[in-house]
Amino acid sequence: MLLRQDEAVDDVVCRPAQYRELAAVAELRWRWVQELYGTPDTMLDEFVPRFVAWAREAGSSHRCMVMVRDDVVIGMAWLAITQRVPHPRRFERISGDVQCTYVVPEERDRGLGGELIEAVLAWARDLGLERVTVHSSDRAVSAYCRHGFEASPRLLQAEVGQGRAESVF
Repeated sequence: MLLRQDEAVDDVVCRPAQYRELAAVAELRWRWVQELYGTPDTMLDEFVPRFVAWAREAGSSHRCMVMVRDDVVIGMAWLAITQRVPHPRRFERISGDVQCTYVVPEERDRGLGGELIEAVLAWARDLGLERVTVHSSDRAVSAYCRHGFEASPRLLQAEVGQGRAESVF
C-alpha cells in the first residue's frame, strides 16, 4: 500500500549508517547508477567490497545517513565534510556538501527524500558546519529548496575532470 505524501511514515528511521550497513549502501549506489545509465562495467559483487573499504577509509570526510525500515536500508545521503581556510574571527571552519541522496524507486514520492535532507542538515548543524551545498538532479531541486537550499549567484563550478561521471562507470 502506498501512502500519500502528506501521511506520516512512522516506521522509517533516519540515522548515521552503521558499519554493517555499508554493503547495503554500496548496493544502493550501484543500483542508482544502473537506474540512470544502465548496467555499470563494474559488477555489483566487485563494487560492494571496494565501496565498503572506501567508506571505512573516508569516514572522517564522508559520512553516510541512512533511511531504514524494518532493518532494510531504503535510502541514503552522504555529507562530505571539508575543512576551510582559517579566518581571523573563526579559526575552525567547516563546510559540507550533500552527495548521493537516493531513495529506492518503490519508496519515492512520499516525502522520504525530504526526511533524508532534514536529517543531513540537522547533522551538519550538530557538527557546526558553516554552510552546506548540493549539486542536485533536476528532479530534486524543488525538494532541496523546500528544505532551505537556495540558488547562489556566487557559487560557481568548473568541470575539470577527464570525462563526465557516466563514462566512469
